[in-house]
Amino acid sequence: MAEATPLKNIVIVGGGSAGWMAAAALADAVGRDCHITLIESVAIGTVGVGEATIPAIRTFNRRLGIDEATFVRATQGSFKLGIEFVDWGRRGHSYFHPFGQYGAEFDQVPFYHHWMREHLAGRTAGPIDDFSMCWAMAKAGKFTHPSPDRRMIQSTFDYAYHFDAGLYAAFLRQFAEARGVTRVEGRVVDVTLHGNNGFIEAVTLENGMAVTGEFFIDCSGFRGLLIEEALEAGYDNWQHWLPCDRAVAVPSERGSAKGAFTPYTRSTAKAAGWQWRIPLQHRTGNGYVHCSEFISEDEASAELLSTLDGDPLTDPRTLRFITGKRREFWKRNCVAIGLSAGFMEPLESTSLHLIQYGILRLIALLPDSTMSPLLSREYNAQTTGEYERIRDFLILHYKASERDDSELWRYCAAMPIPDSLQYKIDHFRNHGMLVSDERELFTNPSWIAVYLGQGIVPANAPALASMRTQVPVADRMAAIRKAMDEAVSAMQSHADFIARHCAAPPIAG
Repeated sequence: MAEATPLKNIVIVGGGSAGWMAAAALADAVGRDCHITLIESVAIGTVGVGEATIPAIRTFNRRLGIDEATFVRATQGSFKLGIEFVDWGRRGHSYFHPFGQYGAEFDQVPFYHHWMREHLAGRTAGPIDDFSMCWAMAKAGKFTHPSPDRRMIQSTFDYAYHFDAGLYAAFLRQFAEARGVTRVEGRVVDVTLHGNNGFIEAVTLENGMAVTGEFFIDCSGFRGLLIEEALEAGYDNWQHWLPCDRAVAVPSERGSAKGAFTPYTRSTAKAAGWQWRIPLQHRTGNGYVHCSEFISEDEASAELLSTLDGDPLTDPRTLRFITGKRREFWKRNCVAIGLSAGFMEPLESTSLHLIQYGILRLIALLPDSTMSPLLSREYNAQTTGEYERIRDFLILHYKASERDDSELWRYCAAMPIPDSLQYKIDHFRNHGMLVSDERELFTNPSWIAVYLGQGIVPANAPALASMRTQVPVADRMAAIRKAMDEAVSAMQSHADFIARHCAAPPIAG
């Protein structure tokens, strides 16, 4: 048996968010005992649409010791309390997917069970959104940090960020290089495999330079230069469940109208897909994710441009993709991170999360020189499960819509869905129960938001709620609403919070 020694040389192929997140986290984890080289070409560019995130990104930044205000300032960032979904359930209707719980717990039965019982009995005024602290803040354009005191209603919300993905990559590059990461400029034109075991030995650049390594991380984007072109890992296509395969994206001037600088993302359903709106300090990010079978790129671009808050800053550009994942994320001595691993459309802002947890999972399972196949087997099993769970949550948005006004929505209404998702829907539709894997990224409030927001209302409330007749539910709910209103009224606006704590310097020129 070969002697086990720590890795001494890791090579990352590709920059952008995936490459520099990997470089920064690995450099922080392994120190300078292992040399990390990142290869990227300025001529290739990056996708750069990962501008909205979920709260887990705060864990990643905190792990690296990154100060929040410094990070937000450097990336022209803003804060995100959730996503407003417009026209998804039906046209003219909207709902909010919050980062945080609904209401506040006042009984051994969960709050949403009590709300469900009251709602089905016709005793509640308004949707469950009215009991979301995130939505109360978002619709008022307010922001502050959550309270650490769990007795306070201000502790019941969470938050994430909007930021410029290109600036984030540059920020992390500085972080990584300060910790010994070496950046090599160049385009990879050849991959050398070992004749006996098929492991990657080296990559060759356009200028003839060969970069050797013991372990390789593929951050080369959709192409999958290492994981697919060299190692043929295979790809699972999920377009039959998530049919959109194009996105046109364009930044615009930040709207000057009152309420334009929203502390949330907006997703608006369209005839052939959906449109995102992501407000940053220096601009607003916009895009139209669509199915090319039902609308042309020119039509999608024209529709996007016609609905912007401000003037476009560039011409629209098109991103082509196939929703799905690699059959093996880790094969031999190579792990795919980011778009080279797979693509989940950005409906729930999971792109950077999948990068983040791909990296953290790799750090937890980092191999030594023996490259035990048990490690790659576990990595692939965990990552496959995560992709499939996120996939099901995204499919729910399309399947649950009541819209039938276009070919896309009629297709989604008729399409069969994974058994794993149908099982969850059946439980909620019949008796309001939420069943999920404990490893779910999207926890109960997320599923509640989409179910109820898109018209899946249980036939019955969970049974135990009806047995708690001694609990003064109406009084407790009224107290929660009052506490929320008072808390929000005392908060400063999102714009004022940023101006006070983390305003980015004006862009030169």
